[in-house]
This record gives sequence, C-alpha cells and structure tokens, in this order.
Amino acid sequence: MSVSEIRAQFPILGTQVYGKPLVYLDNAASAQRPAAVVDTWKRLVEAENANIHRAVHKLAADATEAYENTRECVRAFIGASSAKEIVFTSGATAAVNLVAFSFGEAFMHEGDEIIVSVAEHHSNIVPWQMLCERKKAVLKVLDIDENGVLQPEALRKLISQRTKIAAICHISNVLGLVNDVREMVRICHESGVPVLVDGAQGIVHEKVDVQDLDCDFYVFSGHKLYAATGTGVLYGKQKWLEQMPPYMGGGEMIGTVRFSGTTYAPLPAKFEAGTQNFNSVPTLVPAISFADACRKDPAVQQEQDAILDYVYGKLTEDERITLYGVPRGTKVPLFSFAVKGAHHEDLALLMDKMGIALRSGQMCAEPLMDRLGVTGLLRASFGPYNTLEEAEYFVKCLDRAIGMLV
Repeated sequence: MSVSEIRAQFPILGTQVYGKPLVYLDNAASAQRPAAVVDTWKRLVEAENANIHRAVHKLAADATEAYENTRECVRAFIGASSAKEIVFTSGATAAVNLVAFSFGEAFMHEGDEIIVSVAEHHSNIVPWQMLCERKKAVLKVLDIDENGVLQPEALRKLISQRTKIAAICHISNVLGLVNDVREMVRICHESGVPVLVDGAQGIVHEKVDVQDLDCDFYVFSGHKLYAATGTGVLYGKQKWLEQMPPYMGGGEMIGTVRFSGTTYAPLPAKFEAGTQNFNSVPTLVPAISFADACRKDPAVQQEQDAILDYVYGKLTEDERITLYGVPRGTKVPLFSFAVKGAHHEDLALLMDKMGIALRSGQMCAEPLMDRLGVTGLLRASFGPYNTLEEAEYFVKCLDRAIGMLV
C-alpha cells in the first residue's frame, strides 16, 4: 500500500484544524480508526446487537460468534498456544489491574517483592503499588541508563529469593525505545520469576510472538491498535491463569452458584464477568488485519524509516532541543523532547494552531519525568498513515513555534 492508499481508509485525516490540514501526531495516546473498523462497529450495532453467551436466538448467536472469532484472531496475531490464554478487558490498564489483583491474591505474601522499571506508564506502576499496600510487599525499581535503555544485567541484580513477579514495558511510551524483553524474561525465568510485559506500544510497532518472548503475561489496548476504545487484551500462560482467582464476580464467570458456595467457569470466561463489550471487541479483527498488512508492507516500513531518520536527525542536531531516548538502532518513530526556554504546553498550543496534534505533559509517566529531571515533555508519535511531508511540516512548525517563544 502507498501512504495515500492508507490515508484514504481514515476519513478523519481529511479534517481541518483552525483552517489548516490536520497532522495527527498523537498516535501513542490513541490511534485513528480505519473505515473497516468503523464499519464493523456499525454493523454490530445495527444488525447484530445482542448479548453474548446467553440467549439462543440468531442475533445472540451471531454476536457471540463475532466475539469468539475475535479471540482466535488475537491468539493467532500474538502467537499464543490456546484461545484459553486470551482474556478480553477494557484496555491495558484493566489487564494489568487484573493480573496485579489475581496474581497477588494467589502468590504474594508479606515481604515479597515486585520489580517494575522507572520507565513504566502509571498503569504499570500503580496497580503494583496497590498490591504492595494490600500484601505488605516491596516494590523494587529497575533504572534506565544515560540513554534511557533498560539494562538486563541491572535487572539480574534486583532479583532475590523474595521476587515474585516483574512488570516491564516492551516500548516506553515516552522514550520510544524497544526494550530487550526477551533477554529480561530469560533472566527472570532463571530465578523462577514470571514477567508481565506492557505491550501497549510494543504491539503497534513490533511483531509480537508471546511464545518466542516466553513472557508470562502480555497486555495491550485496542484503541492504540486502530480498534474501538474500551477494548483490550490480556494474554496469560494457561498455567498461571488457572491458578489465579477471578478478579470480578458476576454473570458468565461462574460454573454454578449456590449459597453454599460458587464454582467458576473455565478459562477464559473465569476472568470475563458481566456483559462484555461485544459491539467493540470484534473491531480488533479489522484493526489487526490493517496493522498486519502495514507491518508486512515494505513501502510502509520504508516510509516509517524515512520519517524516523528525518525527525531524529532534525531533533538531535538542533541545540535548542533535548531529545530523550536517543539510541537510533532501537527506536520507533516516537519522539519526546524539551526545548530550552519554552514550556512544553505552550509549544503544544502553538503547534495546535498550525494543525499539528501533539501530546504535552508527563504522559502518565511521572516517575520517569522525575528521573529525567523535567516537569513534562512534548511528544510527537507517528503512525503508518503519517507522511514524510507531514514530518517536514512538523519540523518547520516546531522551529517557528520555538522562535515565537524563545
């Protein structure tokens, strides 16, 4: 596909902002949706809207089939060994919380340890802090090096006999660096420590094979992968999910309910209590199809590489700008930076007036901001529908905005 063919699938990209063509560079927060995703959602709402796994009428059967076919689609996409290992959630945040609660209930005790990295999104920090508070456990933090890279050998030094789980991001939503999660998983497994990988950014930019990574849990959100909002995936190895108690109780996660005691449904239903988001979850199918096509298309990858090289070069050669996450060889087209003498939010507001949508602030990573010694940053994150011309326009407008403030 050419970039123009890709862009034709996203009607919103024809929008104008303050009389300027929209240049959407906030993809790390939420991607736009292709027409196939929107059409799937409309079809489900207009023609197949019925609760799943319950009634025997045709609408319910069709909705259930669409929902369960999505589970198999996700299984194949990430290389899981069984559809039982795929649990649908409302997003990566819900998936991490599920694991933090259920794994904690099954395996954590007072004095046990959890490892997270300083580069984590709040959603991969706070649930573990809450678990530590409940269980009187200890949270240990893996630091980054001077370039923002997580070092596997530093992880090895943190692991002790009390370490029960490690939670590490595949790609930092601030630094845009691909972490060596395969090696970190291997190191943890040497000591019998399971690993949860936050794949909210990783699933977008990397080919993910959970069996190759050998991670114990992998989580991601649909809305960053071009699917509808309110969708997410928890992959968990069956051996762990079977030992973990349910996160929530209610309909569909039960085997039998008696006042004398309740039994639970087999995987994955045990973790999917209540009415699921049956209109939105199936949008993962066209979203995955789109993402997979982009990943396999040399033309798309060439355009992304050209954008990465161009923007990386321009930001690193400008003495007014400090780019964080600098090793080019392990970077995706996601750039967080500070400008001397200019506040990140002021820059974002000026760039917005020029039609460019960026993210400014702490990006749900306050501990990382503290580690970097900044109060916030400006972030430009590119997707497969962004063009090199948009990247050039971004650089031109950034120079203009800096000139207006400094």
